[in-house]
Amino acid sequence: MFRSAYADVTPVDLPIHEAVLARAAEFGSIPALIDGTDGTTLTYEQLDRFHRRVAAGLAEAGVRKGDVLALHSPNTIAFPTAFYAATRAGASVTTVHPLATPEEFAKQLKDCAARWIVTVSPLLDSARRAAELAGGVEEIFVCDSAPGHRSLIDMLACTGPEPVVDIDPAEDVAALPYSSGTTGVPKGVMLTHRQIATNLAQLQPSITAGPGDRVLAVLPFFHIYGLTALMNAPLRHGATVVVLPRFDLEQFLAAIQNHRITALYVAPPIVLALAKHPLVAEYDLSSLEHVISAAAPLDATLAAACAQRLGLPPVGQAYGMTELSPGTHVVPLDLMDQAPPGTVGKLIAGTEMRIVSLDDPGKDLGPGESGEILIRGPQVMKGYLGRPDATAAMIDEDGWLHTGDVGHVDDDGWLFVVDRVKELIKYKGFQVAPAELEALLLTHPGVADAAVIGVYNEDGNEVPHAFVVRHPSAPELTEGEVMMYVAERVSPYKRVRHVTFVDGVPRAASGKILRRELRAAHKEPS
Repeated sequence: MFRSAYADVTPVDLPIHEAVLARAAEFGSIPALIDGTDGTTLTYEQLDRFHRRVAAGLAEAGVRKGDVLALHSPNTIAFPTAFYAATRAGASVTTVHPLATPEEFAKQLKDCAARWIVTVSPLLDSARRAAELAGGVEEIFVCDSAPGHRSLIDMLACTGPEPVVDIDPAEDVAALPYSSGTTGVPKGVMLTHRQIATNLAQLQPSITAGPGDRVLAVLPFFHIYGLTALMNAPLRHGATVVVLPRFDLEQFLAAIQNHRITALYVAPPIVLALAKHPLVAEYDLSSLEHVISAAAPLDATLAAACAQRLGLPPVGQAYGMTELSPGTHVVPLDLMDQAPPGTVGKLIAGTEMRIVSLDDPGKDLGPGESGEILIRGPQVMKGYLGRPDATAAMIDEDGWLHTGDVGHVDDDGWLFVVDRVKELIKYKGFQVAPAELEALLLTHPGVADAAVIGVYNEDGNEVPHAFVVRHPSAPELTEGEVMMYVAERVSPYKRVRHVTFVDGVPRAASGKILRRELRAAHKEPS
């Protein structure tokens, strides 16, 4: 068993809004959030006051403890206010991808029985349609303004009492993001107030932040990585978060230059752009002190090229998953120069790990031996909403969460993730479940059978590749037709990027798709 070298942390038994904003009065006039597009700024005092008033407005509207509120928005400076207001009112927040189709959104709403939606006016049509499909939604609020909908801005004038809700941090769910786990379709991950807040405390010794630090939030807040690294963690310590709604390289570089950004938490595609795009040379990025990449594997050579170009310490990596609140490993800021290339870091405080044999899961492996990574600690999720069997398959009776990732540890405790057992595809850090795409492909009348795996494209991104068996009635079915069929029915990041027509899909006797055989066939020279 491998244990963190850092001292254990005391579980943080506070509601997440208290855990993050406890020092807001102390930070006062320091900018908490800045809109990177127009410069609109919220100070810590305003963020604290605003989220309390919006909580009062939500309570007045009928939001109660035990309700689920869906937060459906790109990154804006209003997102944290909406999140903390909802938790203060006693709701659990399920975060929704802003590009989700109404059908995908409706599935999530129905699965978690969400009664409320907070969205933004450009996404209102999608939210309305999803609510209509799902049923059970009482009201849709907007962060900005839209005719016929109550706005969070209007709630700032609410004179009702601030809700006083009896929250049990150990049991009550604060966030309900959706994850596919190691396989299957998206499931609601129940993360309690204590789990998220304690994970912030676990990360603190490795990743320090404070007043004067400026973090650029371009990765989405709705993703657990963005929610932790770009929202909760910096706001807990008085750093300033500069918010961008999406990644546009020119806008991103201008924000670093104009706002004197000190820290970047990004995914590998952004590291690639920083390392290779000619536009980078046109901006002053000298304020940057460190770059951390997570959400997907980062090539060590690419990491080194990025660091060299920016004149920074090596790009550090971090590791975790939604089911782990999400962090378990990170390259500590004070060890960036010592970290071996390719490592995803060391165990954070209060975390234990085992590496077990793929052939004999009861056998523990030592340094240098590759096996499945198992994690135990206070950040392990409460479970999957309404899916006890899936929870039991993920977390064993001794509390070890089976990540589905394959890795090894060196003699100094650095973890290297080398492969995965799990079937999940990570496209630019977003989860794509092969089973979901396979089920959709099988609804096409011209498809007799289908399997989907992740393959890496020329940019180093893992993309969905479908292996399709044509139905005898559709011998002329083309790759373009298959790709268009999927594209019309899923979010852009889930689109199938390649199709190979095959005579049959390899399956085990149990019927399980043998994806390793498909990967091996894909790698064979044609």
